[in-house]
Amino acid sequence: MAKALTKSQIAATLADKVGITKKQATQFLDELAQLAYKQAKNSFTLPGLGKLVLVHRKARKGRNPATGEIINIPAKRVVKFRVSKAAKDAILGSK
Repeated sequence: MAKALTKSQIAATLADKVGITKKQATQFLDELAQLAYKQAKNSFTLPGLGKLVLVHRKARKGRNPATGEIINIPAKRVVKFRVSKAAKDAILGSK
């Protein structure tokens, strides 16, 4: 299996494709990440890839796998990434 691309490899590829410098591509990636962090509570969409959403999980009962004891898991907020249909079709191929 191939290794995942690093940030500098992504920036270099973007720079070559778009015709900008690697420094500008890296700055773009940093700014995009900061914007996503700020807007995640309202949901942040990356067109063609998916969206970041803030999900509220309810409190629930769980089980300690080591002892089998039932425990209470409190309610909490979590961040999820929902992959778009276009990305799924491009990666997996349409059925």
